[in-house]
Amino acid sequence: MTRHDDIQLLRTTYLRGPNLWTYRSALEVWLDLGALEDWPSHRLPGFNERLTALLPALVEHHCGVGERGGFLQRLQEGTWMGHVLEHVVIEILNLAGMPTGFGQTRSTSRRGVYRMVFRARDEQVARLALADGHRLLMSAINDEPFDVAACIERVVDAIDRCYLGPSTAHIVSSATDRGIPFIRLNSGNLVQLGHGARQRRIWTAETERTSAIGEGIARDKDLTKALLAGCGVPIPVGRVADSPEQAWEIAQDLGLPVVLKPTDGNHGRGVSLDLRREEDILAAWTVADAQGSEVIVERYIPGHEHRVLVVGRRVVAAARGETALVVGDGRSTVIELVDHQLNSDPRRGNSEDHPLNTLETRTEPVIHLELQRQGLTPDSVPEAGRRVLIMRNGNIAIDCTDEVHPEVAHAATLAARVVGLDIAGIDIVCEDISRPLQEQSGAIVEVNAGPGLLYHLKPAEGMPRPVGRAIIDHLFPQEEDGRIPIVGFTGSGPNTTASRLLAWMVHLGGRPVGLTCADGFFLGSRRIEALDGTQWEAGRRLLINRNVEVAIFENPPRAILRDGLPYDRATVGVVTDLGGRETVAEHDVLDDDQMLRVLRTQVDVVLDQGCAVLNADEPRLLELAELCDGEVLVYARSAQASGLAAHLERGGRAVTLHDGQLVLHHGSSSQPCGNGRAGGLVGRLGADAVLPAVAAAWALGLAAPLISAGLETFESAQSAEDASHAGTAPGGAPGRPLG
Repeated sequence: MTRHDDIQLLRTTYLRGPNLWTYRSALEVWLDLGALEDWPSHRLPGFNERLTALLPALVEHHCGVGERGGFLQRLQEGTWMGHVLEHVVIEILNLAGMPTGFGQTRSTSRRGVYRMVFRARDEQVARLALADGHRLLMSAINDEPFDVAACIERVVDAIDRCYLGPSTAHIVSSATDRGIPFIRLNSGNLVQLGHGARQRRIWTAETERTSAIGEGIARDKDLTKALLAGCGVPIPVGRVADSPEQAWEIAQDLGLPVVLKPTDGNHGRGVSLDLRREEDILAAWTVADAQGSEVIVERYIPGHEHRVLVVGRRVVAAARGETALVVGDGRSTVIELVDHQLNSDPRRGNSEDHPLNTLETRTEPVIHLELQRQGLTPDSVPEAGRRVLIMRNGNIAIDCTDEVHPEVAHAATLAARVVGLDIAGIDIVCEDISRPLQEQSGAIVEVNAGPGLLYHLKPAEGMPRPVGRAIIDHLFPQEEDGRIPIVGFTGSGPNTTASRLLAWMVHLGGRPVGLTCADGFFLGSRRIEALDGTQWEAGRRLLINRNVEVAIFENPPRAILRDGLPYDRATVGVVTDLGGRETVAEHDVLDDDQMLRVLRTQVDVVLDQGCAVLNADEPRLLELAELCDGEVLVYARSAQASGLAAHLERGGRAVTLHDGQLVLHHGSSSQPCGNGRAGGLVGRLGADAVLPAVAAAWALGLAAPLISAGLETFESAQSAEDASHAGTAPGGAPGRPLG
């Protein structure tokens, strides 16, 4: 069998925002098949069988056929290797637990060179999946071995390292369901929900409303108990012990049995329950002391451990714990029994995806202490039928939300408020959570900041609870979506000037405005940096600025092709012209049809309640009108422009020029905008800059008098601004002139 040379991956681009392929982030790959251009799948002997043996689930791919087995049909009929690579990468991501349904492969103007793209939630994960998919495909082509399991393990590890944790991902997904945008602010779980001045921030189950003082109080269990007791919340009586001997003395004063735990521990570490003998208490003090700064001795509360999740001022979920037990068989050690009877449960593991933790029988001091109390060690062999208690807590995974008594819910929400937490995990011990705590001597034993959500998202038993939605509703009332007005200009005309003119009008209206354009990064009327603001990073910086209430972006076609848009949706999307193909030739955009596909990206993201602004002097741009989810407003140099009359007859809006005067049309009515000075501005800056700016301002809701004032004062304000920044452009060059 002749060995085929590797497919060449010419360049790989991570499109971080909406692009000409999809609304979402994606990885675009240019690849050269080389000689394989003459070897589609059906011409390679045994290839289809080898590929499907490596990836049997390819049968589930519908491909363009639209039904199960569609991709296999394409393989049998004959398809090219770029298309095959697309499906291989998608299947690797699917097997790694990151479902990926989107992919496309298109030929370019060069023979054998293709553009392949697939959905990519994370760049590092996507690049790894691409590299492994490339190797797998070449192995199938050349009948060489490939370790699929190792490949999937590598990608899974990358997902664990790079992607949001499951709790944070659930909150973000809940935000997305409500149309709230998000931005990941670090490589961990710090996430911004919403944009600009309307944003909120979360760090897993902590929010910007979570009090730092409240967190500090929650870490100090002794202080927490004192505050709760002062407000009438039932708590277990207890005191701090400075030594094992003092712990025994306190236990006798409180009355046996007791509990020992670190004052600032978490996740049940170092907690020993139902202690009745002196030797057990002395040993438990050492275990707890190793976990925290102080050890507290409390009266033991009989019953089950419960975790109640409070968000805002209401209980949104509750879960109950059970003790971990094994039953001896007369042959196996305790370690073997734990591994076979408990750790073999697929719900147990060490990642956040598992609702139950793996029990570390050899290394966990609390387990050793529990076994010691039963006269056993991890290597003991219990007799057949003997029930051995392994751990009394740490197995909270049974949903009981619907059982919570209103009095218990009141106590939990009161505890969260007393400590000062907007989101809290309240640990309650009682026999029956459907009864008031006072009736059964139950108590609140801990209040936790930043509580884990997995108990409630993936309970071992019972129904998952939509705790992410509760957190989102807490941060954003139903009428809020965290969005600020966003305006995007695309095209190759004088959009820098147009965007600066619009920003000036918004600024005059008294709203804090941010602008990124080729002239730089602007806040209000001030240029903060003289950089190329069409870079994706500049746009993202604008969206995370808490002072910005309106954001304006210049997005030339090359920026869309290079990075995608820096925002997911826009209030106003402006498309000015079809020119500038020379700036995007490297992206194989060679004619008007291809350029129109790029420009439609800006129209595709316009919100339902938003508006697309199109240049009617270029009739082909009006083809984008039907792609807009919102209103369409057009502009033209003349009211006689093609398609304008029909647009106005339908009740649409338009901006035109008449004898040098700007005119705003709405259906059959019209009104002039600006005076003679505004007309002079059109002459000096050019209609191609002024018309789209005025149309965008009107689409944004600015009134005609404010637009007029902006036109009259723009030049003097911008001259002063540019003069103050002369010589500050990168490399020491003077700042760019307007237009």
